[in-house]
Amino acid sequence: MGNKNSRITSQDRAILDLKVQRDKLKQYQKKLQLVADRETQIAKEALLKNNKRGALLALKKKKYQEQLLSKSDAQLLNLEQLTQTIEFTLVEKDVFEGLKQGNLILNEIHKETPIEKVEKLMEDTADAIAYQNEISEALSGKLTSEDEEEILAELDQIVNEQLVGKLDKLPPVPDQIPQQQIPQKQKVETKQPQKEKKLEAALEVA
Repeated sequence: MGNKNSRITSQDRAILDLKVQRDKLKQYQKKLQLVADRETQIAKEALLKNNKRGALLALKKKKYQEQLLSKSDAQLLNLEQLTQTIEFTLVEKDVFEGLKQGNLILNEIHKETPIEKVEKLMEDTADAIAYQNEISEALSGKLTSEDEEEILAELDQIVNEQLVGKLDKLPPVPDQIPQQQIPQKQKVETKQPQKEKKLEAALEVA
C-alpha cells in the first residue's frame, strides 16, 4: 500500500515541471529588470558624453527587455493557472503546450545580451561601433513605430532632466544690479605762479 501511494505519477511530474518553469521565469524576470535598469543608466551616461546614438540604442534594448518581461508575465500566469488545476483536471495537451511556450520564452531570454556586453556601448572603438550596428539591426525588426516613438520621447526626457540638473547647479542671478560708485572729482587747486603772487603783494603795499 505504501509503495502504491508514494508512486510518482505523470501528473506529479507535470506539476513539478510546471513549478520548475515558473521558478525559472521568476528568476529571469529579475535578471531582465536589472538589465533594463542598467540600460537606462547607460543611456544617461552616454548623453553626458554627447553619445546620443549610444543612448538611443540603450533605450531600444531597454524597450526590448520590457517586451520580454511582458511576455514572461503572461506565460507565468499561464503556468500558475495550469499548476493550480492540473491536480484534478490534467489535460496533457495543455500541459505540453504550456511547457513548450515556457521553453520558447526561456530560450529567447537566454539569447539576450548579458550585462557585461552592454558595457561595450560605452567604448569608442571600431568593434563597439560594429557591435552597436549589429544590435540595432537585430532590434529593428522587433520594435514597432510606437515603440520607436516611446524610445525617442524617453530620450528627450532624459536630456531635459540632465539640462535641468545643470541649470540647478548654476549660481543664482542677483535681484538687483549693483551700482558702481563714481568717484567725485577732486577739486584741484591751481597754484599761481610765483611772479603773479609777488606782483599782487606789491600792489597791495602801494
